[in-house]
Amino acid sequence: MTRTSPCLSKVFRFGRPGSGTVWTSLHIIVMAATAMLMSVSASPPEDPIRCTSTGCTITNSYGAFPDRSTCKAGAAAFPTSEEELVWVVGNATKSRRKMKVATHSSHSIPKLVCPDGEDGLLVSTKYMKRIVRVDRQGMRMSVEGGVTLRQLIEEAAKAGMALPYAPYWWGVTVGGMLGTGAHGSSLWGKGSALHDYVEAMRIVSPGRPGDGYAKIRTLDVNRNSTRAEMDAVKVSLGVLGVISQVTLKLQPLFKRSLTYSVKGDSSLGEQATTFGNQHEFADIMWYPSQRKAVYRIDDRVTLNAVGNGLYDFTPFRSTPSLTLALVRSTEELQESLNDADGKCNSAKLVSSSLETIAYGLTNNGIIFTGYPVIGYHNKLQSSGTCLDSSRDGLITACPWDPRVKGEFFYQTTFSVGLSIVKNFIKDIQQLIALKPKALCGVELYNGILMRYVTASSAYLGKEEDAIDFDITYYKSKDPLSPRLYEDVLEEIEQMALFKYNALPHWGKNRNLAFDGAIKKYKKAQEFFKVKEVYDPLGLFSSEWTDQVLGLKEGVSIVRDGCALEGLCICSQDAHCAPKKGYYCRPGKVYKEARVCTRINSKTR
Repeated sequence: MTRTSPCLSKVFRFGRPGSGTVWTSLHIIVMAATAMLMSVSASPPEDPIRCTSTGCTITNSYGAFPDRSTCKAGAAAFPTSEEELVWVVGNATKSRRKMKVATHSSHSIPKLVCPDGEDGLLVSTKYMKRIVRVDRQGMRMSVEGGVTLRQLIEEAAKAGMALPYAPYWWGVTVGGMLGTGAHGSSLWGKGSALHDYVEAMRIVSPGRPGDGYAKIRTLDVNRNSTRAEMDAVKVSLGVLGVISQVTLKLQPLFKRSLTYSVKGDSSLGEQATTFGNQHEFADIMWYPSQRKAVYRIDDRVTLNAVGNGLYDFTPFRSTPSLTLALVRSTEELQESLNDADGKCNSAKLVSSSLETIAYGLTNNGIIFTGYPVIGYHNKLQSSGTCLDSSRDGLITACPWDPRVKGEFFYQTTFSVGLSIVKNFIKDIQQLIALKPKALCGVELYNGILMRYVTASSAYLGKEEDAIDFDITYYKSKDPLSPRLYEDVLEEIEQMALFKYNALPHWGKNRNLAFDGAIKKYKKAQEFFKVKEVYDPLGLFSSEWTDQVLGLKEGVSIVRDGCALEGLCICSQDAHCAPKKGYYCRPGKVYKEARVCTRINSKTR
């Protein structure tokens, strides 16, 4: 029985060596004219790929890329196996057609999935989600690249195994996590990044005519001949080909004990440098305007420890659409009125409510009775139940679902070296002392999440042990509309990237975070050597990835209002919003910064 896809399938005839001619139903669109998306009203996120008689488009799960461009393609392919994937890549390579890998949910913020031109091909891993092999004795699991983190965690647990560290949102795929260097939080073991637990990989790249124009490359950390290639492929931004299979080194399933402790942030700089070494799964939620921090005290315990805890993180739950619309409308009104007090009051209500309900933790899967919450690792490490929303016509949805009026935000995310992070935190505190209400808007989105990451052998991985700062904040539907305290967040962003040489998260951020970023990676040239071998024609590259990798200029887009959306760093008032009272000025603590500052017309 053939699997159906969101697009109308077409049957293709092709031969396999030694098997004669076979008829098979590939989930592929060779010409966009053959495909139409079915119209479905449902709360689970839509497929990011949409095709009509005139072509295909792709977006991310938030419904917008940082520069708000529309990514178009000529066709989309949905292979169901590695064999079909080879056929897809081979045919595109033969015709020298640009390709981009897409996942079923597309959770990256930058436009890594955008192919060049309207003739490009989108290759989706949506149906490549098999568990290939489970090796209980060797503590390994092999999976296809489209397997979700949730699926990986659950299948591992069934076999008595655990992926030790992972991102907190389970809607991402294995291939997507590897492509962007996704991670959880830990300085223990090999650290918190998924790619550092990869033992072997299979990746399909363009090939020579003798290869059938597609080549399966098999990599293994235990083979010296492929170790360098592995360090390139582990974090690749999708420019080396399509990851078809991944073998991960796992651990025996274990239990954890988790307690959240709320403290003032006066000693946060000192505490942050040592806290990650004290607790295996440590992280910190920082509320700078409220001058408090929430410390995650989280460690392994023995299997006989009593408890069956569950973490269903509240902001990742399905939410009534009417509630989402009310919250968004309130924030839009506060922005339009420059109502800092209103935002601060709302932020205090949100943070205190989350604290009261323990952020979604329960001791027995039903209610929260107190700390510590003890439970199996697979029940505490990641969540995202809004993906389970019933098909109810969008009565409820993930809070950021673009089909409803809900969250619309930026995410600025970067890693600051552990050796200098204390000074960075103190700089932010100095800035907040000057502008006490400036980060209330960030606190509406659960504050600044501080996660621990370690140095990696991956060429585009972390260069040193660091703290990753996740900052989420309001984004206007109008790209030329400034936000409240525009200048403070811009100063923090520039301070991190340029004063503290922070590394950007490849799957998040606004354009300016990537400008010149590749120069911070000591082994970038080694990555380019592998890229030249794997894809000499650049069929998996695009103008955007070339810009991010420093092969082309153009990450910064200079035009009126460009600084408001992080497309540029302002150098003149026109890059801000002078008609609305926002002018390009130096930073208040980091004087080298150039930020869009709101200035009263009477004092300007």
